[in-house]
Amino acid sequence: MSEHGFSRRSVLGTLGVLGAAAATGALGRPRQATAQALGMQETLDAGLKRVFGGRPIKDAGGLVKLDVPLIAENGAVVPVTVEVNLPMTPSNYVKHIYIVADKNRIPIVTRVALAPEAGQAYMGANIRLGETTDVRAIVEQSDGTLLQAKREVKVTVGGCGG
Repeated sequence: MSEHGFSRRSVLGTLGVLGAAAATGALGRPRQATAQALGMQETLDAGLKRVFGGRPIKDAGGLVKLDVPLIAENGAVVPVTVEVNLPMTPSNYVKHIYIVADKNRIPIVTRVALAPEAGQAYMGANIRLGETTDVRAIVEQSDGTLLQAKREVKVTVGGCGG
C-alpha cells in the first residue's frame, strides 16, 4: 500500500470499472449528433449589428488601404490585404481588422486580432465571394472607433456554390 492509501491494484480496478461503464453507456446516455443548419444565412445589417452593436462606422479615408482585385475570375480564391496607417502604441492601437463581403451568405468573412507589439496593422487572406459584391475592411481601434474602406469586386465565377 502506498503512503496515500491507494494501491496500484485498487486504482487499476477502479479505472477498469469506469471504462466498462463508459463503454456500456451507464455513465450517461449519448445524444444524437446534429449538424449546423444547411444554408444558414445572415444579412449584412444583422451581422454588423451582432459584431459592432450600434456603433457608427466612419469612412477611413487614406488611413486604411484595402487591396482587392476589381475583377475576380474565380470567386473561390480572392486575395485581400489590408494595411492600416495608424499608430500601434499601448494606449492607441488597431485591435481588430474585419473583412466583410456584403452579399455573401455569411457576410463577416474573417477577423484578425492584433496587439501593439505587432508594430504595424497589416493582414492578408484569401476569401470566397459568391457573386459581385462590395468588400469592406473594417478596422476596430482600441478605443472602440470603427473605420472602413470599401471596394466593389466583380466576380465572373462564383466561389460559394454559385
